[in-house]
Amino acid sequence: MANSGNHLMVAALDFGTTYSGYSFSLRDEFVKDPLKIQANPVWKAGSRQFMSMKTPTCLLLDDKREFVAFGYDAENQWADLLLDEEHEEYYYFERFKMNLHNNKNITSGMMLEDITGTKRLTAFDVFKLSIQYLVNHLLDLLKTRGNLVRHHEVQWVLTVPAIWTDRAKKFMRSCAEAAGIPTDNLILALEPETASIFCQYLSTEKLKGSQSGFTMPSEGTEYMVVDLGGGTADITVHRKSANGQLKEKHRAMGNNCGGTSIDKRFLELFEEIVGETTMSSLKKESPLAYLDLVREFESQKRTVETGTRIKLTMSIPVVALDEKCQKVHKKDFKTLLECSPHSKDIKLAHDKIRINVEFFKKLFTPSIDGVISLMREIFRNKSLKEVKHVLMVGGFSECQLMQSAVRKAFPDQRIIIPEEAGLSVLKGAVLFGHKPDYIQSRVMRCSYGVKTNVAWNEKKYDRKHYVVMEGEERCDNIFSLIVGKDESVEAGMLVKKSFFTPYKHQDKMEINVYVSEETTPGYVDDDRCFLLCTPIITFSDTCEERRWVDVEFVLGNTEIDLKAHDRNSGEAISAKFNLI
Repeated sequence: MANSGNHLMVAALDFGTTYSGYSFSLRDEFVKDPLKIQANPVWKAGSRQFMSMKTPTCLLLDDKREFVAFGYDAENQWADLLLDEEHEEYYYFERFKMNLHNNKNITSGMMLEDITGTKRLTAFDVFKLSIQYLVNHLLDLLKTRGNLVRHHEVQWVLTVPAIWTDRAKKFMRSCAEAAGIPTDNLILALEPETASIFCQYLSTEKLKGSQSGFTMPSEGTEYMVVDLGGGTADITVHRKSANGQLKEKHRAMGNNCGGTSIDKRFLELFEEIVGETTMSSLKKESPLAYLDLVREFESQKRTVETGTRIKLTMSIPVVALDEKCQKVHKKDFKTLLECSPHSKDIKLAHDKIRINVEFFKKLFTPSIDGVISLMREIFRNKSLKEVKHVLMVGGFSECQLMQSAVRKAFPDQRIIIPEEAGLSVLKGAVLFGHKPDYIQSRVMRCSYGVKTNVAWNEKKYDRKHYVVMEGEERCDNIFSLIVGKDESVEAGMLVKKSFFTPYKHQDKMEINVYVSEETTPGYVDDDRCFLLCTPIITFSDTCEERRWVDVEFVLGNTEIDLKAHDRNSGEAISAKFNLI
């Protein structure tokens, strides 16, 4: 892990599904006041300026696939291009981070479709250009303030969900490095961890629900961290240690029931009314109308609360919808709405629809239920009976419906929501950059192992794995465990494995590293076992004899790593996890 001790400044990039931003603090300011964290406070949204520390995660490129704009600027320029019908040659990407969630086939050549579904670009370029924009925007801001900080003087921190795969994390690191961040100046931070770190510094009055004497710094305190972002729900449990560090008590668990899952159900609701073909046509042929519909729902989604309101009003692009409905069904939108199963709950009034609030709230139910189900699953662990507090962070945690449902589901838990729930990850990432060893230990989310072979034993092994190597009977495809699922590992722990060359005059050796959802996997070709990567160790010379290589796997950090040594010479051998 990079050591931030020599850096003048820490800068954190929170690259979110729906919104992204950055924050930073100088080292001497951190020493005096850890919470003196700065950001870009003003992002332009349309013709207005308002105080916002984040901007939408959307990217606009021209016909040459070169950068045009990011964030609100990208949204506004895309809207202008749509109005002028000059958008055909442009590329517009939004909410693309979720392409990395639970994706076991992430590669540098993976492609993404733009919003129209008609143009494609590599995911690597989309992420790289987006990160590059945030980095340059921050450096430009510092210049305007007269603070000339160079790349090598900055410790950069990039946030990622704790539930992501190693391959997804490596992909983000590669994109950030390609965007110009020096390899040795970049560390990845796990989102629920940084939020938890941030809340250690908050006073009791800034933690809603923390009355009756609860303070985050209390030694021995155990609490669940529920990080609800736009794309994912990311949940873990932390224990405050005597030395001020945090120990992870339960491995991170999560799913894709963040805030955008509600948007998806809203669009599916419209598909039920007008049909999938009509909505697809609206998105491709009238993208401005489609964008207006999505924006309007996003606005309404943020205002719904647990009150006495009976109906809510939404503006919809009736003209465009009518045109598409007539083209596909020979009927207008109103007729299709009245014939739909939702006619009692949704009424059309000119260019607006009136929706029963209770019906609208049902769009939230699967996401809320998904979060509560995850929390229940974790709480079933008997070792967590001392956990009496739930810390809710992330933008979706600010939703009143979510807060109310969690309080109802867990009446014996004290639900705590920091004033800056949506910024906890971003600001905590800066604190993590100043003190990367804040997390003392982590619980492994899966088992790691290497493919190896052992002396054959007829009674012990499956016959299908029998092989003969250099005249010796061996059992191949053995999953040799490095570390097991649910095992608590100190940050930076080393696990040593030794390998030998089975053949004479080998000039290189491949190590097949596997991950498994089982705690004690048997063979690498079991159903719940997957090849993670194949690091290659290259020898400068070959020999007749069996050669031994000692490999140390570095575990317990935000990223897995390895080191290799030739046992005969003692020389270090270059070996990296080639994850993508």
